[in-house]
Amino acid sequence: MSDNAGARGDMSTCSVSKGCFVFKPSAKKRKLSQSTAHDFGIRNDDSEDTELRFVTCQSLWNQIKSETEKVQEDLNKQLLDNLMNFLSRFHSEFQEKTAEWTCRMKFREIPTAALVLGVNVTDHDLTFRSVSDFLQNNITPYIALLEAKDCPGIKNLMQKLMGQLMNCYVDVDSLEDEDYVQVSQNRIRCSMSSLIKWYESVTKKTDSEAPSKKRTTSTHWQSPPVVVIFKDMESFTTKVLQDFIVICSQHIHELPLVLIFGIATSPMIIHRLLPHSVSSLLCIELFQSLSCKDHLSTIIDKLLLTAQFPFKLGEKVLQVLINIFLYHDFSVQNFIKGFQLCIVEHFYSQPLSVLCCQLVDLQKRVHSLSHDQCENIRRLPSFRRYVEEQESGKQVALLTTDNFLKEETQKLLEDLHVYHENYVSVLRCLHVFTSSLPKYPLGKQIRELHCACLENQVWETEEYESSLQLARMLNKSDLVTMLQQCMEILLSSSGKEFDKTVEKLKKFLTEFQNLEVAEAFQEQDVSISSQKELQKKTDLYHLQKTLLELKESRRSKKLTKFEMLRFEVVDYIDSLVRKYLVPADRRTLHEILYFNTAAVLRGHLNAAPRTALHTALNNPHWYLKNQALKCDGGSISNKAPDICIVYKLHLECGRLINLVDWLEAFSTVVMAGEEPNADTASSDQMDDIIHARFIRAVSELELLGFIKPSKQKTDHVARLTWGGC
Repeated sequence: MSDNAGARGDMSTCSVSKGCFVFKPSAKKRKLSQSTAHDFGIRNDDSEDTELRFVTCQSLWNQIKSETEKVQEDLNKQLLDNLMNFLSRFHSEFQEKTAEWTCRMKFREIPTAALVLGVNVTDHDLTFRSVSDFLQNNITPYIALLEAKDCPGIKNLMQKLMGQLMNCYVDVDSLEDEDYVQVSQNRIRCSMSSLIKWYESVTKKTDSEAPSKKRTTSTHWQSPPVVVIFKDMESFTTKVLQDFIVICSQHIHELPLVLIFGIATSPMIIHRLLPHSVSSLLCIELFQSLSCKDHLSTIIDKLLLTAQFPFKLGEKVLQVLINIFLYHDFSVQNFIKGFQLCIVEHFYSQPLSVLCCQLVDLQKRVHSLSHDQCENIRRLPSFRRYVEEQESGKQVALLTTDNFLKEETQKLLEDLHVYHENYVSVLRCLHVFTSSLPKYPLGKQIRELHCACLENQVWETEEYESSLQLARMLNKSDLVTMLQQCMEILLSSSGKEFDKTVEKLKKFLTEFQNLEVAEAFQEQDVSISSQKELQKKTDLYHLQKTLLELKESRRSKKLTKFEMLRFEVVDYIDSLVRKYLVPADRRTLHEILYFNTAAVLRGHLNAAPRTALHTALNNPHWYLKNQALKCDGGSISNKAPDICIVYKLHLECGRLINLVDWLEAFSTVVMAGEEPNADTASSDQMDDIIHARFIRAVSELELLGFIKPSKQKTDHVARLTWGGC
């Protein structure tokens, strides 16, 4: 350790030599939560209740986080159960030395599970963490997770493998030289013999003694398998995979090894990466995880389409998150992080978010509002609309009396919570009717229908009208099934307003059953009468008369009882939609519960590097916080960083830039305002310094992608951008 490590007071090190420096956490870091709560209201200097808003935000996010983790566990449950059955089947064969195991040993096949996880690669870490924890808690403590970036060669792979299994660092170059395997006519040193010896000693010790420091518990199997997980199988070098599989197949009769491949694209990638001679050494079983779109639908259903959480997303904000998911990464975890950002931004920027809480806490918080917070309520656009609709006496009371305002605020917020409960139930009922229609006018997923209802009054759209027309052509069996599903949804709802609705739906179902009975009798009567009529009407006159009657009946066709009942059902569902699916922004005080600032969210999540670079290079005072660098108009300050000067000069040029002219312009700007001094360096030395600064600035500009060398002229560079940015 270096002797210059004594500068601990100012948390700095002056040594240029290698050393180890230990810094104890300061008291400032220990008080992180208090400072965070204090900083929570910096944007609004006159806001109150910042600490309560911070606590409410933290509590809400913890509830949402636990809910998302529970959803993740439920979605992975079937995958983990199938994986456990696969491992248990292999383990029983290994323990009992069955005929299948003997046959597998004869062909040196390695049990392999191919997990097809989808293209949402950023979510794979969470899935593998769940798989690893599940296996370690229930099956085996011997698990290794390998990534392609850590395994460029077979030596590195073996080093990582043994290091994770043995919980120690393994130096590959110092391994025993006795164990070699011939692969592709190359002698590759491997440590499988030492790994097998270690496994035998550990399992014997575990069986004879108490559980060791490793994570071996009573839930682990006897002689548990060694599981090697390749998290990103497609990224591994082909030769590394081939060599490792061949090495393992040589020792599969001694070591109960199981491979798990994480696949993002298709299982066929295994056969594309590995030749038949190597892939034939794998006994592969395929496992498919849930689609990321289905996962997202479940998350939206649990977080947004529920009355459990008071916080809601506006239509534009939700559309931004969904578009990022669909057109960028398909990552559910990034969607959840975006949702978390919305929560923090809402509680940070909205002083009235202190009222975005559960109903049990609402009354206490409303009555503890200060006069300034009451004024914030009066300034809300939705509350202004509400006041304008009231009579003059109530308007005066709402605008002048704080106590009356608090009582009205509590009532309006309670109504808003009831609106959410009713909205979700009717939305699900409408989705039952629209999700099975041809071409899905209102979308197949409920999130699409939810966005349509948030955007505007859905019953005024053309898609809704076409959905009603299609619903009026549903057959009887589908209509009865949909009514039964709607009844189940409304019965599970906590709202008491739907008691009459449920009774109405029951009445519809009863009428459909009565229609079936009546139609059965009617068919018998029609068949008998039709036979008698056919016997009478055999001559040409009666046949012509019958055809004319059929044409006339088609022109003035009367609706059957079923068609009338179907129209009545669709009209009743339409009335529910018009009553309960009013857009949230039409409700009073929706700003307290809804986050609608899509521009802020888009600025955080949708990176615009080109705009940021242009701002930094064109206006460096924005980032450097130095007003001396600020210039008026198109002038260039000689105090600006060299790259900023070079960038501004290059904006004045065409497609090809002459380096000599560029250097002269740069020198002119840099030397502007410089007074001749006897102590300064000579003219040649100054030119060399300016030349070096110019070369460095141009190289940085090339690195950023603004210019490139030109093949047309050697003393020119080509400009890669156009316009002002």
